[in-house]
Amino acid sequence: MRKHLTRFLQFFVFPSLGIFIVWWLFRDLELSEMIYVLKNDTNYYWILLSVVTGILSHISRAARWQLLIKATGEKAGFNNSFWAVMTGYFVNLLIPRMGEISKCGVLSKYEKISFTKVVGTVVVERLFDMLILILLFVLALFLQFDILKSFIAGSIDTAKIEQLIYSPWLYAIVLSIIALGLIIRQNRHSIKLFRDFSSLWQKFREGFLSIRKIENIWLFWTYTIFMWIMYFLMVYVSFFSFEATSKLGVVAGITILVTGSLGMLMPVQGGLGTWHAMVISTLAFYNVDKEMAGIFALVVHGAQTLMILIMGMLAFIILPITNNKINTQSTK
Repeated sequence: MRKHLTRFLQFFVFPSLGIFIVWWLFRDLELSEMIYVLKNDTNYYWILLSVVTGILSHISRAARWQLLIKATGEKAGFNNSFWAVMTGYFVNLLIPRMGEISKCGVLSKYEKISFTKVVGTVVVERLFDMLILILLFVLALFLQFDILKSFIAGSIDTAKIEQLIYSPWLYAIVLSIIALGLIIRQNRHSIKLFRDFSSLWQKFREGFLSIRKIENIWLFWTYTIFMWIMYFLMVYVSFFSFEATSKLGVVAGITILVTGSLGMLMPVQGGLGTWHAMVISTLAFYNVDKEMAGIFALVVHGAQTLMILIMGMLAFIILPITNNKINTQSTK
């Protein structure tokens, strides 16, 4: 029953939610106006450059992942690491939040590395990405406090949050979780499930703590910073594709990178709808017309999604071929 519910959420509810958000955002947009802008007011060279920066960010992510895996005592080739990353992004377009598991499975299969250990390295990756996102949020907040303050105030119901904090149910749930944790801890040695979990945890912990054993931590940070610069350029260079956004500056690019990234955290395929909503809302604070903001979001997100679809399908073709050649050569 639970498995069927999960599949129902993944394959019907989340995609439907994303499609509904997109419909709601663009319900008033005239098709003829959008076609006119796409034909006469769109510089696709900048969109192409945005796609190139996207690919460069994925290359940097793969190289950084290699460093983390090497720190666990394992070794992963760049070819498998990069195409595993692209597989993950591709799967995220189909099933939200399954991309990370998928790329770990692909790399584990082709490099013969413990799946649990690989998952630990990905958790480290995400923690560092979250740290960078928080720093960028603080930077954007400092540079344009008024815009982000208005954006947050319009997006979050502070009254409901305050009501939740003072709710006795919240504290009852927290205390119940703590009590359950203490009971499980006292009986963990007599429960087979937890003995198995302990073995898995040891492998996961080894992957998670890989950051402490990285030989070249400066190279790790170089890959991380370069990757986020490419994420920023994906947005910034796209501004020059349209007259309405061509005057926006670096600070606007950072702000949209932050709000767009928050939209990508939502459990919908590839940020469908949620990324568009966050970007359109942010552009509105920069006095960009709603219709043009919508077209900007559609084109930029559409170009990156098309790139991931192509690269993801290539991954499913290239990985078996290249690894089959390696295995053939090693048996000779």
